[in-house]
Amino acid sequence: MKQVVKKRKDIVFFLKMFPLVKIHPQSYDKAKSIVCEKSNDKAIKMLEDVYAKKAIPKASCNTTAIDDNIKLGQKLGTGGTPTLIFSDGRVKSGAMNADQLIQLIDK
Repeated sequence: MKQVVKKRKDIVFFLKMFPLVKIHPQSYDKAKSIVCEKSNDKAIKMLEDVYAKKAIPKASCNTTAIDDNIKLGQKLGTGGTPTLIFSDGRVKSGAMNADQLIQLIDK
C-alpha cells in the first residue's frame, strides 16, 4: 500500500483491523491497541511494529471497533487478510504487488 500511495497520490486506503484470532490469539488485543491510538501516524507505526514482531502498548481505550470489524468481515465473507474491498463492491483477497493493485483500482 505504501508503494501504491507513493506512485499515485489519488489513491487512499482505509484500514479496518480484522484480527485472525484463531491463527493469532493475541491479534485481537494488538488490533484494539492500534485502533485506540488517536494519531494515524502512530497507529501505522504500531501496525508496522506488530508485523516486525515488536511489542506495542496495551489498548488505551474501550472500543467495540474490533468486534464491529469482525462482524462486518463475517457479513462480507472475509476469511483472511489482506482483503481489499473496492468502492464498487469488488472483493479481492491475498497479497499483491503495487502495480497489480493499481491495475485493480483502475478497473
